[in-house]
Amino acid sequence: MQAEPKKSQAGSLVGEEYEVEIGPVAHGGHCIARTSEGQVLFVRHALPGERVVARVTEGEEGARFLRADAVQILEAAKDRVEAPCPYAGPGRCGGCDWQHAKPGAQRRLKGEVVAEQLHRLAGLTPEEAGWDGTVMPAEGDKLPAGEVPRWRTRVQYAVDAEGHAGLRRHRSHEVERIDHCMIAAEGVDQLGVEKRDWSGMESVEAIAATGSQDRQVILTPRPGARLPLVELDRPVSVLRVDEKSGGVHRVHGRPFVRERADGRTYRVGNGGFWQVHPKAADTLVTAVMQGLLPRKGEMALDLYCGVGLFAAALADRLGEKGAVLGIESGKRAVEDARHNLADFPRVRIEQGKVESALPRTGITEVDLIVLDPPRAGAGRTTVTHLASLTPRRIAYVACDPAALARDLGYFREHGYRVRTLRAFDLFPMTHHVECVAILEPAEKGV
Repeated sequence: MQAEPKKSQAGSLVGEEYEVEIGPVAHGGHCIARTSEGQVLFVRHALPGERVVARVTEGEEGARFLRADAVQILEAAKDRVEAPCPYAGPGRCGGCDWQHAKPGAQRRLKGEVVAEQLHRLAGLTPEEAGWDGTVMPAEGDKLPAGEVPRWRTRVQYAVDAEGHAGLRRHRSHEVERIDHCMIAAEGVDQLGVEKRDWSGMESVEAIAATGSQDRQVILTPRPGARLPLVELDRPVSVLRVDEKSGGVHRVHGRPFVRERADGRTYRVGNGGFWQVHPKAADTLVTAVMQGLLPRKGEMALDLYCGVGLFAAALADRLGEKGAVLGIESGKRAVEDARHNLADFPRVRIEQGKVESALPRTGITEVDLIVLDPPRAGAGRTTVTHLASLTPRRIAYVACDPAALARDLGYFREHGYRVRTLRAFDLFPMTHHVECVAILEPAEKGV
């Protein structure tokens, strides 16, 4: 538009500005617009219906699409607010996508993304998925205007060349120095990571458990660097990432934190996976169990089971004659799951990737399946195998609506329909959304 292209290479459009009408939201924390020449723009920091000046941040002439930031708002949407975080905005911290939208609008945008992915990748309408189209906030996250939920119990800080902790800018290795992160949980904020000198470190991950007072930092040193003496504002255990093996080793304190959900305490070691929002684990267990309705004596699978959250919930409800098999690829997570579930004699945890470990078990039939795969989803091969076990119900927990929709399409090919779907806003201010889909054999829905 009014600016000349700042061409860093032949054909680059980085720095070019366009005055555009903002169209619908897209998966990934941006909205869609088009230049006057018809080229697609993925625009961050904008909202549907706005008119903005969009500055290109990535892309070149002839590319299928360009990435851009809204650097000037000419006509604002009614849902726009001033970002409460001073580090949010074009070229700044990349941790949040929707600081400039009202909380209710954020949830509506996420709902539109889920609906679009279901339609495009699974051929499902919300009604066909048993979903009312809403994205539910977590308990306690409805706050007065200007206040932000402090939900992030794990924060990965990047460290710049001068030893200052900060957060990465969007799609960049550059570090945005910060005084504190507004969405960090109180327990993380209390550590005071941002006030310390982390020279020689590449990153510092801070963890504040919600089931205990356990606090932990995991240091990733730069090659050849010595670990600093860690003195923070609260007692904390320290772990480090080995630069050669990538393994995590204890420096001092406990090598694990204790988390709590569904009335049980779970050991989570070496920075292993646990839901980041303090209400997430209970929210998801409730949704899964309400959808599956476990019966005494049934056989269940918990796939990608982590430290055993769903396996324990299943075992507790299936009773002494029920049985649960969990499968998890991470060695330390398997050790933790076996520790966490030691009081359930009819629970077994196997280590390995689901696609290879499950066939080795020789299991040919189960009653219930819970799967909580990584962001890429389960995939066609695994879905085909799961459907062949003829479970009466399946609970699919998904952090990526695109992967969920693809896998739901595969399940439909094998005779399973979506009975219900629920969506939860467990990552406020970001574009991420968590879904729980309950599936059953299609003939039962007739």
